[in-house]
Amino acid sequence: MEIVIGLLIIAVGAFCQSSCYVPINKIKKWSWESYWLIQGVFAWLIFPFLGALLAVPEGHGLCELFSTASSFNVWMTVFFGVLWGVGGLTFGLSMRYLGVALGQSIALGTCAGLGTIMGPVLLNIFFPEQDPLSKLTFAVIMGVVVTLVGIAIIGVAGSMKASSLSEEEKKAAVKDFNFPKGIAIALLAGFMSGCFNVGLEFGKDIHFADTADMFKTLPATLLVTLGGFVTNAVYCLYQNNKNKTWGDYKKGKVWGNNLLFCALAGALWYSQFFGLSLGKGFLTSSETLTTLAFCILMALNVVFSNVWGIILKEWKGCSNKTITVLVIGIIVLIISSFLPQLL
Repeated sequence: MEIVIGLLIIAVGAFCQSSCYVPINKIKKWSWESYWLIQGVFAWLIFPFLGALLAVPEGHGLCELFSTASSFNVWMTVFFGVLWGVGGLTFGLSMRYLGVALGQSIALGTCAGLGTIMGPVLLNIFFPEQDPLSKLTFAVIMGVVVTLVGIAIIGVAGSMKASSLSEEEKKAAVKDFNFPKGIAIALLAGFMSGCFNVGLEFGKDIHFADTADMFKTLPATLLVTLGGFVTNAVYCLYQNNKNKTWGDYKKGKVWGNNLLFCALAGALWYSQFFGLSLGKGFLTSSETLTTLAFCILMALNVVFSNVWGIILKEWKGCSNKTITVLVIGIIVLIISSFLPQLL
């Protein structure tokens, strides 16, 4: 029963993350770089900080935790957060050129597979005595493979969509639709985004001894998102300067509206990793599912992003055959979340 609860919590987090781009559509009169920076303050600083506080027992503090933890692990966690930040930047671009459904599917699918595999592989380089490669069991590898198969099927559906619609229909669904450019960016985004889980692996021991299992990864999550915020902030400020969009921040009449929807988008985005931490606390009886939790989260993100894609009519005008392939891909991804437990 605890495993079911853990998976449901992760699913709720995935649904929230897949919904985080909906509030962004309500932001007014700000350029991409301006609203991306402000929502990042909420998504990568404020909410992760509040979440990390839940992992701090009474009488202790985060500064105490980070100062007493292994400095190597702390800095490696932040470093992979910086690399993940590159994935975050290109992640947004993948949806610009492919739409919410297909963009998230390709990027998150790549992220799911590589993020799960890279963590133990890189840890084995630095800490071979811990034998982290032992986590990559047959069940884990099969879970990753089935997830990638599901992503590939959805990618086929996207390719069918690109070839079957006229340029006018593509632009109606996704304004800047560009399949070749979008695929390249989405694959890069997925590769770099996989560094998030690598950061969590390096930071897995950064917690107090008496912290509850469900909160143990939240301090590491804060360190990863802190690194990612640095990357995104530098790029956004550069774009503000390049595009001369500093004036966005002076538009006082839209600040109330934009701040609200940036905060909502940030909260929804952070919910995925808050849910991941809580969910893993219920999966401790299964090392396979604990290892695969990140992959499961990304797979469910893809499922819900495609649901939103259907709601937002990004697949409007596609043939029944294309929709059938899309649905098959979604079903395979759902199966991938539960298959490892059956092996």
